[in-house]
Amino acid sequence: MAIPARGTDKVDAATGVLLVLVAIVVTLDEWALHGAYVLIPFLVAALVALLAVRVARSRQAFVLAALVLTGIAMAVLSDWQQTVLRALGSAGFIAAFFAALTTLRNVAESSPSIRAAGTFLAEQPPGRRYAALTVGSHLFALLLNYGAISLLGNLATTSAAQEPNAEIRRHRTRRMLLAIQRGFISSLPWSPLGFSMAITNALIPGARWAASVPAGFVSAGIIIVTGWALDRIFKPKLSVPPPPRGPVDGSWGLMRPLLLLLLLLGVTVSVLHTQTGFRIVGIVMLVVPLLSLGWALVQHRGGALDYGMRDRLVRYVTQELPGTRGEVTLLMMAGYIGTVGGPLLGPVVAGAGIDLAALPTWAVLVLLVWLVPFLGQLGMNPILAVTLFASIIPAPEVLGVTPAAVVAAIAAGWAISGICSPFTATTLLIGSFGGVSALHVGTRWNGAFVAIVGALLSAWVVIYALVFG
Repeated sequence: MAIPARGTDKVDAATGVLLVLVAIVVTLDEWALHGAYVLIPFLVAALVALLAVRVARSRQAFVLAALVLTGIAMAVLSDWQQTVLRALGSAGFIAAFFAALTTLRNVAESSPSIRAAGTFLAEQPPGRRYAALTVGSHLFALLLNYGAISLLGNLATTSAAQEPNAEIRRHRTRRMLLAIQRGFISSLPWSPLGFSMAITNALIPGARWAASVPAGFVSAGIIIVTGWALDRIFKPKLSVPPPPRGPVDGSWGLMRPLLLLLLLLGVTVSVLHTQTGFRIVGIVMLVVPLLSLGWALVQHRGGALDYGMRDRLVRYVTQELPGTRGEVTLLMMAGYIGTVGGPLLGPVVAGAGIDLAALPTWAVLVLLVWLVPFLGQLGMNPILAVTLFASIIPAPEVLGVTPAAVVAAIAAGWAISGICSPFTATTLLIGSFGGVSALHVGTRWNGAFVAIVGALLSAWVVIYALVFG
């Protein structure tokens, strides 16, 4: 894969450099080197200014909303300086976490073994294709985040396009894409490399990723098994018998590099977390770029790629990172707006006589499961929804449950939103691959699934909270 030649845009280059600097400073702070943190407000402000001049108007609207909310906070809140600094810190953390994760996606995209594993999954026979793609998408999501949908979605549609029968091709495409989407969102309730876990554990007092994993694993299992069961039960009836299929090229050994990489990442992060006591997200922000750098060096060893390591690094900083400007702006502004808007929302909710602490614990947990999906239908990003409403969520000790129980409820809702909201990246990507709208994916393709898995997850988080938490 050759890197196409292109002149470096100065604004893009400055944007990429600022993203890297923000990632470095935030990581240093996570590792208790707090002196560098004073730079965050200035770096984030400069980064947002550069991003705002290049993003679409829909993203500029978020920047404008952030400025308006800041003005309101200055007029209403007595401690507005601390609130704004906290919001800038939240935006900086999100930018740093995003930049760290993109390093792994960058290297994985140039890995022949990763692409071979994805192709093998997409070529599985109908009897095990859905299960293979769901589990495979779950594993790929741990490394590539949304890049997992892009990679597997492209391979799936390419594979389905080879089917000459239009009816079979249509059903095959839909089922493969749903398997990929549901496998991806099943990683959200537990993955240490997902924003759902990073944001939720940071907002809920006393929450720790390690304590949240057991409930998240069960949530992931519920999502995977429910999707597989519905695919089997509602398997489409064809007007003509499907043609016999030959053996699939390759073997399950093609998955070995992916599994070894995940094992290396998991062991490294777990050992460092146990030995240092630092937050998982801080360890991830250090380990993932270093692991990515080592993987890239292996790829370039012996001239295996037709471009050099230096060219790769320059392109990553000056072109690929700035190329994500729209997504970075949305995520950063969601964190900023939610953090500033939370203290403004609290008095409004209290004035309306709404007191969640007065509700039964089970009712609050079920409400948390459905809050993010509901707000997602209104166009609210999950990061914005969770950070905005975190201030009015009763503390775990008030509810009489552990922080992990509250995290499990919010993360379950985050996953449901990723399958049904027409404004999330998952439904937009799946819709683009399937040739349908994101709304069609969320309601027509996933309507029954959302109702069933939502009910099961609601029951699970209540059982976990009352029995285990």
